[in-house]
Amino acid sequence: MADDKVIIGKIGAPHGVRGDVRVIPLTDFPDRFHQLKTVYTDDGAKLTVESARFHKQFVLVKFRGIDTMNDAELLRGKLIKVRREDAVVLPEGHYYFFDIIGLSVYTETGEHLGEITDILQTGSNDVYVAERKNEKPLLIPALKEVVLQIDIPGKKMIVKLQEEWDDHED
Repeated sequence: MADDKVIIGKIGAPHGVRGDVRVIPLTDFPDRFHQLKTVYTDDGAKLTVESARFHKQFVLVKFRGIDTMNDAELLRGKLIKVRREDAVVLPEGHYYFFDIIGLSVYTETGEHLGEITDILQTGSNDVYVAERKNEKPLLIPALKEVVLQIDIPGKKMIVKLQEEWDDHED
């Protein structure tokens, strides 16, 4: 990934006249805004967080050096990001979508099946979409009996395909 940062919100309208902005949280962990010290905008600017508080569905954020409504207006529409290493640590066996997308998929025997290009959220379990050359995409249910191993540093996933499953009931 060229950008080592994770999107956590989108800046909306200014709030008040002292430079506060409304941020729409784009994270499963909105409480993280209370601990934020530094964020980055999608154009690479580094901003220091002075304060953050919740207001309705928004987080009101005050950035150092953004002291007027006009200053705040210049930030409208920008995505805010944190460094990958500052992302919330997930429990073992849980992964961010951006960690899964781009993984190479292999069978247990080492056959390359394709690359994960998308994740479908079905309600019961996620489904990984693996693009294959000259074939329709492979849909892989994100279940323990199907996805045997996820190796983020090695950028690969090992799966047991449905037709290889045993015919036993659990």
